Amino acid sequence: MNIIKTGIGISKTIKNVNRTREILSVFARHGFDEFIINTKLHLLIPNFVIPKSRFKISEEQSDYDFWKTIGYRLRESFEELGPSFIKLGQLLATREDILDPALIAELKKLQNKAKSIPFNEAKLRISEEMSLPLNDIFSEIEETPIGVASIGVVYKAKLVSGEDVVIKVRRPKIKKVIINDFEIMDFVVRKLEAASEDIRYLGLSRAIEDFFRNIMLELNFVIEANNNKVIKENLKRIDKEEIFIIPKIYKELSTSKVLVMDYLAGEPFNEIENLDELPKVKENLDQGVKLFLHTMLADGFFHADLHGGNFFRLVDDKIGLIDFGLVGTLSKQNRTSLIAILYAVLTNNYENLVYEFLDIADFEEIPSHEVLVRDLRDALSPYIGMSVKETDVTSLVHSIVSTLSKHRIYLPREWFIIFRALMTLDGVGKSLDIDLNIFEVIDGEIHEIIGELVSKDALIEEASWLGRDVLNSLRIVPRHFKWMLKEFSKKKYVLEISLKDTNKQINYLSRSIYFLGLIILTCSFFISGIIVLGDLKIAHFEDIPVVAYVCWILAGLSFFRASVIYKLK
Repeated sequence: MNIIKTGIGISKTIKNVNRTREILSVFARHGFDEFIINTKLHLLIPNFVIPKSRFKISEEQSDYDFWKTIGYRLRESFEELGPSFIKLGQLLATREDILDPALIAELKKLQNKAKSIPFNEAKLRISEEMSLPLNDIFSEIEETPIGVASIGVVYKAKLVSGEDVVIKVRRPKIKKVIINDFEIMDFVVRKLEAASEDIRYLGLSRAIEDFFRNIMLELNFVIEANNNKVIKENLKRIDKEEIFIIPKIYKELSTSKVLVMDYLAGEPFNEIENLDELPKVKENLDQGVKLFLHTMLADGFFHADLHGGNFFRLVDDKIGLIDFGLVGTLSKQNRTSLIAILYAVLTNNYENLVYEFLDIADFEEIPSHEVLVRDLRDALSPYIGMSVKETDVTSLVHSIVSTLSKHRIYLPREWFIIFRALMTLDGVGKSLDIDLNIFEVIDGEIHEIIGELVSKDALIEEASWLGRDVLNSLRIVPRHFKWMLKEFSKKKYVLEISLKDTNKQINYLSRSIYFLGLIILTCSFFISGIIVLGDLKIAHFEDIPVVAYVCWILAGLSFFRASVIYKLK
């Protein structure tokens, strides 16, 4: 099977031979030629000559210099290779659970340097996706884009009915480019992991798979429109003051490649220089964080890419929220676990914290519970006694995930998205010079949310689902057991249980039980023969009934068999 998988990987790489040559050449020039040679990737491309690098990564002296150098050269390589690799680098920059801080610091410098597309090309794409001529839909479309990203380009426009809107257009052929690049990335990383245990320990192949799943979802604007709708409905239930403004999606004008939505007139928060002069905005931001955390903990559906460029200060000091391509989701069970984890952190209950992490995390070997409790206590001890206002959420989360990583315990993707969202909020607050007090908000909200999760209606619903699952199991289990018996009968399976170093004792025990059974049987037959005689007067052997003889013969045979078993003990 491994040979087949390797063959498929090679065929995909060779199919994209020109792009593969370009990727390997860029990495080689930036100092990764040793890795390429060690993994023999260059041999997959006929007549490929590896460009020489002036750098030797292996010559770096300290761990910090090594990972900083790796991060710098990866960043240079990603920027040269274009949108797919820039997006990958930005994703890796969020994986504090698997990557060194010095490497992450370099990758965080990655900026989206994607170029715009010609307006005529964008206009053609919009026209192809619309069911009507553009002049019947838009009175004008501005030629200069107001936003340029690796996946799409955003233009401001006006509908014939007078509403100001934005048109988000997916880049032509971007899906094919991303799929090709992913196939090459995945193959190269797996070769590197096979050649180096240190690289395999990082789990980069899992991170790349996460990246591919995420970006394929972001490519489909219909999914983004649905995410917009769900978050808007969730906020509507709790945002009584209508602090958040979610742009309206024009579904009749939107497709998987073009998205039309209301234009939000305002300025991004990352461009506001002084919020001290805007007390109402600061108040709304503080309330907005509570609403955001409520959607995470109570609804299990939240905006997972919240940064200063994705929310705006609108003209009435309300908060506009855009870009719903990346969201986080949590099941009810996972929400309960998250609340338990946050509550354990707030109350410094390290025993419960370890139990909760072991319930949700991935690990190859069960770690020592006592050692993990001790390490978490040591990692979090600097935060004991701090008020929630003094707590640095980002460094706290870093301490937790780095300790888990030390024990080779990895958070599933959806969990790391949650912690990243908390860190992002904390970082936004610091960049805007606002004390968002995330843990204070959690402490205030957590009891209300726990009440919602264990309310009467919630418990009745849980009991109903449990009852249905039990009934389904009662109906399905006999059916599957019947099928299993058929398979056993058909294939003549033999079930054999062998326990190491216990076979001798088990055999001795079984013979003893067998011997005891034969003795009981002997006695039973002998007594049965006597009972058959009853009150008969026996003068000669001929007077003894045949049945009595049969019982005594059987008793003799049983006794003989028992004596043989006894000698074998």
